[in-house]
Amino acid sequence: MADEFDLIVVGSGPGGYVAAIRGAQLGLKTVVIERDHIGGRCLNKACIPAKAVLRVADVLTEVREAGDYGIEVSEPKVDHAKVAERRDSVISTLTGGVDGLMKKNGIEVIEGAAVLTGNGGLKVGDRELTAKRIVLATGSVRKPLPGLDFGEGIVGTEEAWALDAPPARLAVVGAGASGAEIASAYARLGSTVTLIEAMDRVLPSEDADVSKAAGRGFKKQGIDVLTGNPVSGVESAGGLTTLTVGDKKVEADLVVIAAGRGPDVEGLGLDVAGIKLDDRGLIDVDGAQRTSVEGIWAIGDLVRGPALAHKASDEGIVAVEDSAGMATHPIALTDIPRATFCTPNVSSFGLTEAQAKEAGYDVVVGKVQYGAVGAGTVYGDRTGIVKIVGDRKYGELLGGHICGAKAPELIQELVNAKALEGGYPEIARIVHGHPTLSEALMEAARAADGWLIHG
Repeated sequence: MADEFDLIVVGSGPGGYVAAIRGAQLGLKTVVIERDHIGGRCLNKACIPAKAVLRVADVLTEVREAGDYGIEVSEPKVDHAKVAERRDSVISTLTGGVDGLMKKNGIEVIEGAAVLTGNGGLKVGDRELTAKRIVLATGSVRKPLPGLDFGEGIVGTEEAWALDAPPARLAVVGAGASGAEIASAYARLGSTVTLIEAMDRVLPSEDADVSKAAGRGFKKQGIDVLTGNPVSGVESAGGLTTLTVGDKKVEADLVVIAAGRGPDVEGLGLDVAGIKLDDRGLIDVDGAQRTSVEGIWAIGDLVRGPALAHKASDEGIVAVEDSAGMATHPIALTDIPRATFCTPNVSSFGLTEAQAKEAGYDVVVGKVQYGAVGAGTVYGDRTGIVKIVGDRKYGELLGGHICGAKAPELIQELVNAKALEGGYPEIARIVHGHPTLSEALMEAARAADGWLIHG
């Protein structure tokens, strides 16, 4: 006899657990199925441990630069055992919080692997469950590269953040957000780091100006940045891995593949359920996250759009509200804020300058360095940049791109302005507090509008 629920959520990451809580709020009898640990990969192996380690690197950098502010300190020492202990404590605190939210909202959690059986049902081990609403939120898994597979001395990003101590020599393959964060963290924590990117620049999906600024920052940290060539050969011997990159040989004690992930759907039973995939192997969904099968929704890294935790959370809310008969609106995927917590921080939303031109807009650009406003000098980051991309005809805000301190916090102002149908002329005339880094957004907007004051 199958156990009946109103809502089954498969996966308990930021997409799954938020979807489950929203379902419970709407009065749905809800169950979450998780085959690993509550909180999913984001809380246990990816986003949260990454930021915990990056925070240590940031504090270490601040201590080392204290002399610039008149504070004399001796060379700091890193207790890597305590770093790992704190990282694990942060993880357990946050996953414990999610577990508490499940209990608070009356959500049952079942440990095990879910397999779809069709007709609104699935199995977890010997247990059968049915529901009129099923939300798939199983996230993503690591992917190897052609000629470079996981094995001894070659790991994925999740293993990189779980290290007990930095390796002496680290090679990171892939200079997107994940690779840039790993390289920046471990270079500052003591590793000799080589960052390898097949495209012609680091963070290749970001605006070119921001990408170049980030690349300069990486080199200042001592990271050896190799762009424009893929890894063409790999040899392992005596605990050492040697990569061939163009005409160079890169020796590393540890290699991290950070060049992409794929949807975690193996064994889920998509074919049995009849769920269609798109041409990229992702689950095909509409604007309400509905799959091709009635009664099944999919969110997060399983579907199109950026693989970001906050995107998954919003999609979970859309999916559950749609399943409950509420009116929903498709998420504007382009306008989701994107953040990379390397040093320097990088964050963006919307179109790059190149994308806006390709789309046929009459593009106007406003760009300033942090040094254009007082806070950049006060807080020690004059080289950060803000770039606003707009449409000249209507003053529309098409995109925002920031490289510098607090970029992931600052980008939200531009995202909010766009969501509220404001343009760069409005941002240019909003009074900003002084001295703050947010004034750089105002000045970039003024530059786009043709009347930059500080520059």
